[in-house]
Amino acid sequence: MSHRKREKIPAGRVLRNPVCLLAFGFGAGLAPFAPGTFGTLAALPLYLLAASLPLPAYVGLSLLMFGAGVWLCGRCEKILGVQDHGGIVWDEFVGLFITMTAVPVSLGTVATGFALFRLFDALKPWPISWFDRQVHGGFGIMLDDAIAGLCAWACLFALLRLGVLA
Repeated sequence: MSHRKREKIPAGRVLRNPVCLLAFGFGAGLAPFAPGTFGTLAALPLYLLAASLPLPAYVGLSLLMFGAGVWLCGRCEKILGVQDHGGIVWDEFVGLFITMTAVPVSLGTVATGFALFRLFDALKPWPISWFDRQVHGGFGIMLDDAIAGLCAWACLFALLRLGVLA
């Protein structure tokens, strides 16, 4: 299996395979640059639909998405023969969902949550970078973004508590 994260994958190969279609965020991961950012953008409409759910249902949905993502991302990387391909962005969907857990929906909170998640996911400060290097397969693909989502959530929650965001 190749270890190149941005190996060019033909769009048809992704779009015709339901597993890869979901793992690539309905095609958002095929963006020619910044697929993680495009994947997070693609997650926004789903987040906005889910945001009105009661908190236990929202958390349950996020856990279900994480579990499904472990399988989807692991299966897609096997189908493509590329370990942790950069176009696999289902993990960004879950990372955004984690970031926005129990956060009131407003333009400010969504924009800030989006930016914080992208920052933590792109920079991968410790411990995110350690998990990214050490844990592989579908679980590894999902785990570093889940941790990035938790870090972004903690920052977002602090901004809300401090009254910086409403």
